[in-house]
Formats: sequence, structure tokens, C-alpha cells
Amino acid sequence: MTHLGFQFHGQEFIARASGALYWPRLGALIVADLHLGKSGRMARRGGALLPPFETRATLERLTADLDATQASRLIALGDSFDDDLAARDVQREIAALAARIAVTWITGNHDAAPMGLPGEVLPEVTVHGLKLRHIAKEGPDISGHYHPKLKLSGQRLPAFLISEAHLILPAFGQYTGGLDWHDPALQALVPAGRAILTGARAVMVPLPLPISAHARRDRRR
Repeated sequence: MTHLGFQFHGQEFIARASGALYWPRLGALIVADLHLGKSGRMARRGGALLPPFETRATLERLTADLDATQASRLIALGDSFDDDLAARDVQREIAALAARIAVTWITGNHDAAPMGLPGEVLPEVTVHGLKLRHIAKEGPDISGHYHPKLKLSGQRLPAFLISEAHLILPAFGQYTGGLDWHDPALQALVPAGRAILTGARAVMVPLPLPISAHARRDRRR
């Protein structure tokens, strides 16, 4: 299944296998941590030389999700660009995107300053009682930042994490690492609840994972 519906604080959402979140009531596609221009930023700072195609690949996936959902609004939950130079490098692509839909840029720790982008740039926004921000704080909120991943059956996959107070999105960008759900930072926010694994399809699993899932993973070691 390429997408999976669920409820969070009385609102209907659709988690897409790409890692994007669709909010039908708003007609909004929500993504987190695009990190556009990461390969360029790493090269400028003398880091690892990565193939410079991640920005194009990320924008192509984003466009495909916008087309599939027919979203009229895009909300990016921070760290959309890996640094300020990266934002300038993709001005043409971003202008084309903003010409077709309304765009809200939530600022993150990589893009904390106003970026002169088309659309609105805000530290956070509240919609129907839910705060949309980069880093989870007091809930209920929808956020990104942690690039959550979950280990299951020998695989480590990006995942949505859902607790009573928090809905945390996986990173949408191509060149992004991740933090395992067992990390204390994520355990403090989502000690129990649900996860939706992404990749080839969207699959929901309970948190903590059933003992049988851990047993299967252990047998594969």
C-alpha cells in the first residue's frame, strides 16, 4: 500500500510511503527535512563528495506526491535547505513550485533565518488546534527534525512516529541519516504509540514492537 490513513487528535491524515503526510481537510501536503543542497554544502565545507543529484531527486518525489494528492498547499516543517547558499542554488525550482500552490516554510535549525522565499516563512503555525513546527515541544504537534527510523525484520526504515501528543515525520530528503526510535530523545517523545514504516509501502506497527518482531530480528543476526 503506497499510503495509509490514520487519525491524530480528531483529524484524518494520510501517510504516504514516500514519507510525505497529506491532510485532506486542508488539502495540504506536509513534508519535513528536505535538506535540499546537502551535497553542495558538504563539498563547500570540505566534507564527503556526494553525487550532486539529491536536490533534483527530492524535488521530483515531492512533485509526484503533489500530483498524486492534488494538494493545494505545501507545508515544509523546517530544514528545507541545508544552508542559506543551498536555498539560493534552487531559487528557480522553488519559484516554479510556489507558482502552482501556496507554500508555508517552517524554519528549522539549518534554515533559521528568513530566506527570502516565495510563500510565507514562519517559526510555527497552529491549525485546528495542532501546532506545526520543526522540533516537537508541548503537544499536540506535528514536527520533523529527528529523521526517525525503526528497525524491523532486518531492515532500518524511515518512519512516522505517533504518540498521544506528537506526530513526527521522517526526513523527506534523499541524503539524510536518521535516529532510531530506541534513542532516548525519541523515547521521551514517543515512548508508546504507533509507527508507520515508509519505503516501498506504508505499514503501521505498534510501539513498542511486539516480542515476536524482536525475535524475528534477533534470529536474522
